[in-house]
Amino acid sequence: MKRIAFMFPGQGSQTVGMGKPFYDEYPEVQELFREADQLLDVDLSSIMFDGSKEKLTETENAQPALLLSSFAVHTLLVKEGIKPDMAVGHSLGEYSSLVAAEAISFQEALPLVASRGKLMEEAFPKGKGAMAAVLGMSEEDIKQSLQHSAEDEVVDIANLNCPGQIVISGSKEGIETASKLLKESGAKRVLPLNVSGPFHSRLMKTANEQFSKKLNDIEFNDARIPVYANVSAQPVTEKEEIKDLLIKQLYSPVRFEESIRNIIDDGVDAFVEVGNGKVLSGLVKKIDRNVKTFAVQDPASLNDFISWYKEDL
Repeated sequence: MKRIAFMFPGQGSQTVGMGKPFYDEYPEVQELFREADQLLDVDLSSIMFDGSKEKLTETENAQPALLLSSFAVHTLLVKEGIKPDMAVGHSLGEYSSLVAAEAISFQEALPLVASRGKLMEEAFPKGKGAMAAVLGMSEEDIKQSLQHSAEDEVVDIANLNCPGQIVISGSKEGIETASKLLKESGAKRVLPLNVSGPFHSRLMKTANEQFSKKLNDIEFNDARIPVYANVSAQPVTEKEEIKDLLIKQLYSPVRFEESIRNIIDDGVDAFVEVGNGKVLSGLVKKIDRNVKTFAVQDPASLNDFISWYKEDL
């Protein structure tokens, strides 16, 4: 059998119309969307299919929308008898990976990520935080440059995505100052990200206590397959460790590149991006261009992957 790693996208991969191609073709996806609307008591389907980009981008909408679209695709793959050997998610995508690993039910995960999004929005005053992608610099060089940032402004490394692409997060003033410093220090580009807060920075620690309470209300199971955690980049299956890492994930860097390298070292035939967009597939190709990737985001790409998976079986 082929060894498959499922990858689940995080915030930033949302687009208006996401999930609609699957919704139009598969009754089980329609049922899943109806269930999600009821669970959240929000017309999430309409926000995803017809809503404004601004409305969908709001963290408390984007996070459940991404989980729903990923789980819908996962459901179709499982129906075909295709289950991953390991899973990884990018930030919010870690929750999708835990649902795929049966560590948490979809019914509990969906309201949880909506609450997570709300708490993240409220953790720091709107418009006062920022994030930026730094291109063409190593982690060590960025850390060296950030030592010269203003001491009273917070700037942290938030995402280690792939060689030459690292995201920083912090106060708006801190990010603006750091962006100038990094350009002067040799960064090819520093691109502001369209986000509503300083995610994966220490400024998110204020959401810790309330989020811990939310997690304690959720029934976790040991994961059926290894999930490579954002915080450690290591495979985890034990439920208490999973919960502990989810709390730390709010304010810790997403170690995506390291996670992918560890999965490759553990042996994998293909990475499959499950959900909306091709962002993670692109990152994997920059980490190792020899690795096979699929991005399943519509019925055609679903069938292409199924055909590849089942050939020679």
